[in-house]
Formats: sequence, structure tokens, C-alpha cells
Amino acid sequence: MPKWLEETGPEADIVISSRIRIARNLEELPFPYLLDEKRGEEVINQVHQAVIEGNSNLKNDFNLLLIKDLDKITRLKYVEKHLISPDLAKNTIKGSMLINKEESISVLINEEDHIRIQCLLPGLQLDDTWSLADKIDDLIEEKIKYAFDEQLGYLTSCPTNLGTGIRASVMMHLPVLNMTGYINGILQASSQIGITIRGIYGEGTEFLGNIFQISNQITLGITEEEIVKNLKDVATQIVHKERLMRENLLREKPIELEDKVFRSYGILKNARILNTNEAMKLISDVKLGIALGLLNEVTLEKMNQLMSLIQIGHMQDYYNAELSEVERDIKRAELIRNTL
Repeated sequence: MPKWLEETGPEADIVISSRIRIARNLEELPFPYLLDEKRGEEVINQVHQAVIEGNSNLKNDFNLLLIKDLDKITRLKYVEKHLISPDLAKNTIKGSMLINKEESISVLINEEDHIRIQCLLPGLQLDDTWSLADKIDDLIEEKIKYAFDEQLGYLTSCPTNLGTGIRASVMMHLPVLNMTGYINGILQASSQIGITIRGIYGEGTEFLGNIFQISNQITLGITEEEIVKNLKDVATQIVHKERLMRENLLREKPIELEDKVFRSYGILKNARILNTNEAMKLISDVKLGIALGLLNEVTLEKMNQLMSLIQIGHMQDYYNAELSEVERDIKRAELIRNTL
């Protein structure tokens, strides 16, 4: 289980995790979409050597995994743990990754760009996450010459990543903002302040379990530190608003809120069939109850872990079987009952 799921960090009642992703490309090599298999292997070897040889302390901490060597379920599990992208999981020809034992750092190789450095920590820890990612970036750059332009900054496959190549994001649990419709105002205003809001697994995915990923849109004409600070400020404001509205709800409708929390907890502990959407909604209700001190039989960490454990890849790995949709719904309910 990755560190961001095993532990909780600052503002854990609302912020599940903080992530920094840095996009880089090697100079004098075509972007990944134009790489043949031989040159793709060249990128893998160069990045691997840069990380391992650059710091002897990392030699035993990082593992190199080739996507082609991983079975379908294992690849899906890494996606569900937010350690690799769905695109990299499909790249069984040139794709690979370096991942540390804590699963807090992953270096994706030959995804959309040659290198995607990703660091993921629990709670609102954008500064620490950026510091960690920056160190890995500097380590690689000591051995590898990046594609860089004096005016445009770091060159990337997608123009939206030009400049710093930095994407900072926070994964937030915002049930009351969503319930009251206030989240719609945030969604509408976000693009005007250079912020984008996506679903639990990124662009084009649903807001399952009231989980929202909030990240910067602008990477050009602004420093890395400004990107991190701006997102941290926005996240802090959203945390304050969600917390305020939770307190209002608890004060104005205490019995209705308690009923919602304990009814959801009861279903999770007793249901025999649960699909992903319903399970995520129920887990969201229970997380809200825990955060407000209404429920103390289970921890936030346990409920965060359940969010991953009930996804398709984890389910099939847990039961060591290819499960049909109906079988997954039955086994999902069983896994939740056993966990709680």
C-alpha cells in the first residue's frame, strides 16, 4: 500500500493527497510518440542509470519495472494507486517506470514525455512534495541533458506543459460542497484563475465518492514555486469553505447528518452486493462522519485504503481471479464487510 494511503497528513479530513508531476524530455531524441523500440530502450537505460548511479542511497530503494513484464491486473493496480497513468499502462512496447519502496516516488518513462517524475504524499504537503520531486529532477539532470529552450523553457510533447513542465495537484474529499451545489461555482471560476478540476483518475473521469483533483493549468511564464504557492492557496481556501459548510450542516441538521452517516456505515457493514459507484458514495458518507467526530469505529486511513481496494484491479488481485461485473459487486461487498 503506498504511503499516501497508509498514512494521513495535514488537513487529512479533507485533503487525501498532494502530488507534483514534472515532465521532461531528452535532448536530441524524438518525443515518445515518434520513438522506435530501440530508442525507447535507450531512454529507459539512460534514466535508470541517472537515478541509480546519481545517488547510491537510491540503488536499493528503486525498482525498474518494464510495462511489458507486468500482467494486466498489476498494471491496473498501479493506475488505481495513482502511481502510473492509464496511457503508460497501455504502453507495453516502450513504457517502464522506476518506483521506490514507499511508492511515494515514481519516474514514468516513455509516457507522453520521455520522463514524468511524480511524487505523492498524504494530506496537504505541496511544499514537501515539490522539494522531493525537485531533488529527483536535479539528480537526473546531472546525468542527462534535457530538451530546453531559453524562451519556452522545458520542451514537452503537449504545449500545455511547456515552461516549467510542472503539474501540482491535490486530491480532495468535498462532500458538502458537492451536496450543496457550491462546487459548481468553484468549477466555473477555476479556469479563470488558472486552475483545473478533474475526477478521481484525472482528465475525463468521474467525481466518484466526492473526490476532486485540483491542479494548475498554467506552466509557462511562472516559476515552480509560484505554481506550488498558488495551488496551495486555492486548496487552503477550499478546505476552509468545505470545513465551514460541514460545521453549518452539523449545526443545522444534526439528526439528518447522523442518519446519513450511520445508515451508510450500516450498509457497508452488511450489504451483499455493491457496485463501485454506490460503494464510493457510502465510503464518502462514512469519511464525513469520521471527520466530524460522529463515528469512531473506523479510521480515515482505513476508508482511504478501501477506495483503492474496491477498484477492479485490486479486487481481481485480492481474489486472484478474473471476475465478471456481477461477481465483482458480490466480492466487493464481501471485501468491505471483512475490512470493517
